Amino acid sequence: MNREIIVSPDEAGVRVDSFLAERLLGMSRSAVQRAMASGEICFLDGRAIAKNYTTRPGDCFVAEFSEPEEIEAVPEDIPLDVVFEDASLIVVNKPRGMVVHPAPGHADGTLVNALLFHCKDSLSGIGGAIRPGIVHRLDKDTSGLLIAAKNDQAHQSLSDQLRDRTIDRIYEAVAIGRIGQDEGMIDKPIGRHTEDRKRMSVAAKVSRDAVTRYMVLARYPDYTHVRCQLETGRTHQIRVHLSSIGHPLLGDLVYGRKRPERGLSGQCLHARTVAFDHPVSGERITLTSELPAYFRDVLARLGPAEVIAE
Repeated sequence: MNREIIVSPDEAGVRVDSFLAERLLGMSRSAVQRAMASGEICFLDGRAIAKNYTTRPGDCFVAEFSEPEEIEAVPEDIPLDVVFEDASLIVVNKPRGMVVHPAPGHADGTLVNALLFHCKDSLSGIGGAIRPGIVHRLDKDTSGLLIAAKNDQAHQSLSDQLRDRTIDRIYEAVAIGRIGQDEGMIDKPIGRHTEDRKRMSVAAKVSRDAVTRYMVLARYPDYTHVRCQLETGRTHQIRVHLSSIGHPLLGDLVYGRKRPERGLSGQCLHARTVAFDHPVSGERITLTSELPAYFRDVLARLGPAEVIAE
C-alpha cells in the first residue's frame, strides 16, 4: 500500500490514530500506532507522527506498507434463491447466517462462492477478486435481497445509484421494547467506534451522515415490528440507529442485550424490498421477498399484536 490521506476541514480536531484507523479500513488504532512508530505511516514530508497528535485541516499523511494477501474466492456449488437475473445483474435472497464474501474465519461457503459457481465468468471485477460483483453487503445474520453486477458497466451504474441515494432499500426488523411514535426519522452520523473497531457508533469522533426512516407495523407486549428505509448505507446502520434510541434489535448481541433472546443469536433483520433503475434499460425494477420462516416464527411467539400498519 502506498496511499496519501488528506484531512478535510470536517475531519479536523480528532486524534490522528482514530482518524487514520477510520480512513484505513481494516486497521485498528493499535495497528495504526505501531505503523506510525515504525515510520510506515508518517507526514508526507517524512516527519514522524506523535500518537496523540490532533488533526488539522490540510494535514497530509502517507501510508507505505505491504497489504496482506487476500483470500482467494473459488466457485462452490451452493444453492441460490434467485429473485431476478438477466445479462447485467442478479438479485438473490440471502439466507440468514450466510457471509457475503470470504474473510478471515470464513474462507468458503459464502455468497460470493455461490455466485462464482452460478454466474461462471459473468461477474464484474470492480469489487476485486474477493468481492466480484458485490454492489452492497448484508451482515451475516441479516437475510434478504442483495444485488450483484455481472459486468463493470452495470456495477458502476448501481454504485452511482447508491451514491445518489436513488436505490430504495426497505427492511423489516423486530426491536426490543415498544417504540412510541408510529413513524420517525433517525438522523445521526455514524462512524467507527473509538475503542472497538468491529463496532460502529453514533458517538464516533470521525463519522459520516446517516439517515434511517422507520414505520411501526405492529406493537407487542415487549417488542415492536418495524419497517426501516435507508436513506444512506452505513455499516450496521439500522442496528446502530435503533439501538441509539433505546430499541436495539431482538437477537443483536453486539448493539443490544448480550445474551440470546427468543431463541435468536443474531439480529432479527430482513432486507425485504429493493428498487433500482436497470443499468441498461433504465426501467425501474422493484423486488420484494417474503419474510423468512425464522422471522415469522419469532412474530408468532411475541404475544398479542397491536397492528398499526400493513
